[in-house]
Amino acid sequence: MSQTNTAPLRQRALLTDEQLAHLPTHHPLKTAHTGESAMIRTLTGRSADHSPVWFMRQAGRSLPEYRQIREGIPMLDSCLNPELAAEITLQPVRRHGVDAAIFFSDIVIPMKLAGVGVDIVPGRGPVLDAPVRTLEDIKNLPELEDSALDPIRQAVALTVEQLGSTPLIGFAGAPFTVAAYMVEGGPSRDHLRPRTMMHANPEAWEALGQWAARTSAQFLAAQIEAGASAVQLFDSWAGSLGQADYRRFVQPHSAVTLAAIEHYGVPRIHFGTGTAELLPAMLEAGADVIGVDYRLPLSEAQRRLGGGIVLQGNIDPALLASGWDALAAHTDSVLEEGRCAPAHVVNLGHGVPPTTDPTVLTRLVEYIHTQTRKAS
Repeated sequence: MSQTNTAPLRQRALLTDEQLAHLPTHHPLKTAHTGESAMIRTLTGRSADHSPVWFMRQAGRSLPEYRQIREGIPMLDSCLNPELAAEITLQPVRRHGVDAAIFFSDIVIPMKLAGVGVDIVPGRGPVLDAPVRTLEDIKNLPELEDSALDPIRQAVALTVEQLGSTPLIGFAGAPFTVAAYMVEGGPSRDHLRPRTMMHANPEAWEALGQWAARTSAQFLAAQIEAGASAVQLFDSWAGSLGQADYRRFVQPHSAVTLAAIEHYGVPRIHFGTGTAELLPAMLEAGADVIGVDYRLPLSEAQRRLGGGIVLQGNIDPALLASGWDALAAHTDSVLEEGRCAPAHVVNLGHGVPPTTDPTVLTRLVEYIHTQTRKAS
């Protein structure tokens, strides 16, 4: 059983007046007081009246209203239609009562907006017109123009206008995950090509990592300035790396992305799958909050991180279809494990499976709120 954390809080996104001055006057941290929501209070290491919960991929195929509104519309077109993206982002907040919305988009959107030929092929995932594998390929990559991000800004603005005091979490793919897709030209099980490039052509890898870090940072900044109250950097494929390669070839680029948005003061969550051995390095990249996948108990994650770290996670998505008794018992265990942290945001240890019964998610949110609500 986990112990209540007594270590000093080592990482905190302090929402100071100086940092808030970097945000526009209409930002919900200023106008809607999202900084006092349970979600942002918890992400910044402060107490809240209940443990907040949101789900990765909460906006998506598990919802019938999502499937209906997206019928016949390609994925990237959905992401770049501000009204549609806003509506999809809001759907799970209305249905489930989660404590935050996660912006509906895709990690390849920044490269798409920069002018890189990429599409999402149903049943396969992101596929590039041409892989990026040489230094010459990388030198020819277009830069992401600020004006190209206007549809993202519009979608975020439309979303936060309707969210009120419920915060929006922005997101971007971490540089390694973005670069891995670009080198492979599409999805991969083992990411051999980018792992090979790191050692065979480190100059090319460095240039690609810098490009990916810049575009991810621009993508996050646009969301923050338009109204996101927190952000998450997703490193979907970092689990394919050993610690030495991560520290040498990946961590510096993630650090650039996270540092580029530090001045805004919004909490920065860093999450990857299969990254149990990489958690300390991910924290050192500059995150305020560490997301933990379902493979590692939160107490062990806290031990590896050295204590005092706000954690997010880590209900196993498989339990969503295992019956309520099993899910409730597992959730109780996760909540108990979360006591090892100074503050704990409840989430899944990966995304919501598309076959999930949405009524289970709604019931789970209610259960977490009830189990963790503090007496007034």
